[in-house]
Amino acid sequence: MSPRPARPRARARNAEATPRTQLKRRVELTLLRDRAHYDALVMGAVANARVSVWIATANVKELRVEAPIGSRARARGRYMSFLDLLDALAARGVELRLLHAGVPSRAFRAELRRRPRPPIEMRRCPRVHLKMIAVDGALLYLGSANLTGAGLGAKGEGRRNFEAGVLTDDDLLLDEMQATFEAIWTGAECKGCRLRPLCPAPLDELEKSRCAGGRDDR
Repeated sequence: MSPRPARPRARARNAEATPRTQLKRRVELTLLRDRAHYDALVMGAVANARVSVWIATANVKELRVEAPIGSRARARGRYMSFLDLLDALAARGVELRLLHAGVPSRAFRAELRRRPRPPIEMRRCPRVHLKMIAVDGALLYLGSANLTGAGLGAKGEGRRNFEAGVLTDDDLLLDEMQATFEAIWTGAECKGCRLRPLCPAPLDELEKSRCAGGRDDR
């Protein structure tokens, strides 16, 4: 379920005969390149989330972010784990989801183990290659950046990746991509998946377990 009610959608002329992928319209987009991923997306949109943050990524690695503004650690130029930022969001009641393909890096897993309870719910699907972040059901990032320091611009000049993506508040794109995320998350795509025999833990089975009162051990 989307974290916010879908807004009424504009009717296209002869909408029933026009495939959705062929609809054309004007939308507001902000281009993010390289360091802008860190400034506008990580420390801007994600850090200020109030309702939800849904992240889809192929790779997951530990990344370091600046300490909160006004803190002693920030005054001393110290950095903290991205998971510390998520801890703060979880404490405010923000729903946090991470959909990923690969096994998270050793450093990321070590940071998770330091916590009595992970701040973010994680599910793995080997077919996930999209890079997406939806914040509060109001802002959507689509681009090339994985959840890594080099990808999200948290590395220094000359060390970060060359990345590009767009940030938008467009309703139709938000609804479309949140529905895509939800379908993968709940295992709706698992039944017809030809890679199912190779999947470490199909998500439809996880969803059945949860509905039956089981717990998510991922």
